Amino acid sequence: MPELPDLEVFSHNLDKKLSGKTIKEVTVHKAPKLNVSHNELQNTIKGQKLTSVYRDGKELFFKFSKGDILSLHLMLHGKLFLYEGKNENKYSILDLLFTDDTGLTLTDFQGIATPTLNPDKKNAPDALADEAGLTYLTEKLGKTKKEIKNVLLDQKIIRGIGNAYADEILWDAGISPFSISNKIPEYKIKTLVKSIHFVLKNAGDEIIKSNPDIISGEVRDFMNIHNSKKEQSPTGVVIKVKSGSRKTYYTEEQELFN
Repeated sequence: MPELPDLEVFSHNLDKKLSGKTIKEVTVHKAPKLNVSHNELQNTIKGQKLTSVYRDGKELFFKFSKGDILSLHLMLHGKLFLYEGKNENKYSILDLLFTDDTGLTLTDFQGIATPTLNPDKKNAPDALADEAGLTYLTEKLGKTKKEIKNVLLDQKIIRGIGNAYADEILWDAGISPFSISNKIPEYKIKTLVKSIHFVLKNAGDEIIKSNPDIISGEVRDFMNIHNSKKEQSPTGVVIKVKSGSRKTYYTEEQELFN
């Protein structure tokens, strides 16, 4: 699943390529989770100019000239492709065709990638927002006995972090993913906040450096810990992997608070 750094780069590249174009037609192929009818979506954004593309949490937001927003959640396997004239991609969910006969399609072989017209505002802050700082996380962590990794993955607490980057962040912060959240001292939460910003922003830089035009997929080869090709951390400590519904990569360098 694309996470915050991937989506940050996608939004940057899509904004460069598509902003200023006008919607000619919207085609819905298969979108069971779309919150409005095909006709309502078409009638709302057809003829509008796309003014910006940006990321919010794990969603891409397409903002139009009248203020309407179309959000796209790629889920596990959603991908975006640009095309000219006719969309030839398989498993399309939704096409946006512009008046210059270029288009963007959202695909997903599972059929669950989710477009939403004018989504409701989320209560939880984005991971890079000022609102998700030390005061907020200290309060949230102090109220739960959940393991810290599970808290970072909870989109109702903080939005944008997924499995891979939770591992990277916790390693950078020196906190075991199995630490109990309300046992983590404030000085370590302060380190955690810094690590969230450093790891996510640095990852975005790495992705765009190696794949400057990317709008789909996942780039993970630069990751220090959540990386199946690496056996040791940058400091030479063995990387361990705990299997489950999702894999957790960690080392004994990370302090356990329980």
